[in-house]
Amino acid sequence: MSYTVNCSILLTDLPLLERPAAARAAGFDAVEFWWPFASPVPADRDVDAFVAAIRDAGVQLSGLNFDAGDMPGGDRGLVSWIGREAEFAENVAVVAAIGERTGCTAFNALYGNRQPEHSPAAQDALAVQNLVAAAQGVARIGGTVLLEPVSGTPAYPLKTAQDALDVITKVRQAGADNIRLLADFYHLAVNGDDVAAVIEQHAAEFGHIQIADAPGRHEPGTGELPLQQWIDRSRALGYSGRVGLEYKASQEDPFAWLSARTASRTGA
Repeated sequence: MSYTVNCSILLTDLPLLERPAAARAAGFDAVEFWWPFASPVPADRDVDAFVAAIRDAGVQLSGLNFDAGDMPGGDRGLVSWIGREAEFAENVAVVAAIGERTGCTAFNALYGNRQPEHSPAAQDALAVQNLVAAAQGVARIGGTVLLEPVSGTPAYPLKTAQDALDVITKVRQAGADNIRLLADFYHLAVNGDDVAAVIEQHAAEFGHIQIADAPGRHEPGTGELPLQQWIDRSRALGYSGRVGLEYKASQEDPFAWLSARTASRTGA
């Protein structure tokens, strides 16, 4: 199956470590997570339990976020956060170790909100340094760093695909090539980006695609976005990766739309 379930936003009625098995039971063979721990460097036993949950469920860990800070409290990443450089560096080592144990090679680095006490230039300079370090840290396992525009957080400076691509260019100029755009069609659309144009220009270079419908950030088909059309066009232009299901469930069966789509395509 070409989809991967984001178990940090879906299946949340279950304890986190039970969600990979639930995704498998629903017919999926891959899962992805935001940072699933309370600190950048969790206890070994907690990492072991997470890895075991993935292994025992028989699913592939297809994506993992670097620590992004207190997400429920509004944080959106440590990459540009002046004063937390050591935490981020320590987290890179943990992320790479988890990737090595699970075979995961895609790692999303949320940029971080603007800090009013520091200049944007200083934060952007730190971000490039940290992204280079992250890319180098996961390179030994064949990993790729993903950079994502995000909606709903005014202080988060990467809102369009071009915002992220400009940073990616700087990181590559600084010597790290294993960094790519995470094209979350929901975030791009909500932020007013021209998603169709982004696909036409960059689909073959996408590091990952994630989807949710808008408005609402719910299941495909609950909103107005032409998600399947965008996915199909991305694939036609060279994107060959999985598509992350990163939406908030609004129905008892959050995957019913897939069954309905399959039935309509087969004429059942």
